[in-house]
Amino acid sequence: MTTIITGSAGFIGFSLSLVLLKRGDAIIGIDNHNDYYDPKIKESRVKKLLEYPNYSHYCKDICDQNSLNKIFKEQKPDVVVNLAAQAGVRYSLKNPLSYINSNIVGFAHILENCRNYNVKHLVYASTSSVYGANTKMPFSEHHSANHPLSVYAASKKSNELMAHTYSYLYKLPTTGLRFFTVYGPWGRPDMALFKFTKNILDEKPIDVFNHGKHTRDFTYIDDIVKGVISAVDNTSESNDEWDSDLPDPGTSKAPWQIYNIGNNNPIHLIDYINALEKALGKKAIINFLPLQPGDVKDTNASTEKLSKKFNYKPSTSVIDGVSQFVNWYKEYYGN
Repeated sequence: MTTIITGSAGFIGFSLSLVLLKRGDAIIGIDNHNDYYDPKIKESRVKKLLEYPNYSHYCKDICDQNSLNKIFKEQKPDVVVNLAAQAGVRYSLKNPLSYINSNIVGFAHILENCRNYNVKHLVYASTSSVYGANTKMPFSEHHSANHPLSVYAASKKSNELMAHTYSYLYKLPTTGLRFFTVYGPWGRPDMALFKFTKNILDEKPIDVFNHGKHTRDFTYIDDIVKGVISAVDNTSESNDEWDSDLPDPGTSKAPWQIYNIGNNNPIHLIDYINALEKALGKKAIINFLPLQPGDVKDTNASTEKLSKKFNYKPSTSVIDGVSQFVNWYKEYYGN
């Protein structure tokens, strides 16, 4: 099977590509290597992927429709996994237009190419942030996601709506995955775990928002990848195989689906920090701060739907996952 993975130099894209390459899939990676965070780690990830003869890489932006169209025409992918996006809740407060360009315009280009080149299945990244102001826990796919609190979240909710339209009109099978706080080796340097680790090792204070009262459904990267692969392999074009959860039972079903993909075991941020302190063997100097605009106070994924469909069962504890990250971090950065 030939699969295009956009954002293949990113954290989840790289990790997914690596597992699929090892099982023998042909992977076409697309990534623009932007400098939202240090491009060096992206280059290191791609270097590792290029060790596999069944991997090809294009340094292109999904906002460049001409280049994207050329890649689809040449490669004729069976499946597309769209993980390319402008990430980060807080950055979306500073630069909202970059999210409109990458996450909405870029995603429209992905949809158009999937339609034009008869792709069997499009899997794409959404986010737990779409639940926004919803406070009913655990977050279920059946809950309202109509009140996002950031442009990032709004752009991802837009992706879900756009995908449904293409599924309905063009019978393009699409699956959206709402990721819940992914962490682990080869992660993103802009995320809290990286920043906390660096500052603790350097004996500098760490900023902890909402006075550490956040709860997050931290999900280890290996568990995320297993869930994504389950969705990727679901390439049936029969509508009978899809439960599209449409509110009107009289509406023709579209081959469209949304799943939460998380750990279903939220912990307080301060406990996450405690696990990191234990793994590092050093105490953190903590600077407690108020809740930041755009942040969701708590996340908790109901994974019942994904478990029922694909027998998804995350198995990595935060203690073990953080320890694996620290081991990788020390090896990669030579600490």
